[in-house]
Amino acid sequence: MEMDVSAIFQIAGIGIIIAMIHTVLKQMGKEDMAHWVTLIGFVVVLFMVIRMLADLFQEIKTIFLFQ
Repeated sequence: MEMDVSAIFQIAGIGIIIAMIHTVLKQMGKEDMAHWVTLIGFVVVLFMVIRMLADLFQEIKTIFLFQ
């Protein structure tokens, strides 16, 4: 099984960008929008992690069932 390091960098990049946008919006007084941006960023990263977990479970299934 090959670990894709670029996925880790993508998640970290999304986190940094979302943190910067959140800070800018909060400084502008738009805290509601800042919270929505953070929530949307969290959902995007969550879907990325779920997709990687699905690939991991598929790999485990093929290893233990010898398919």
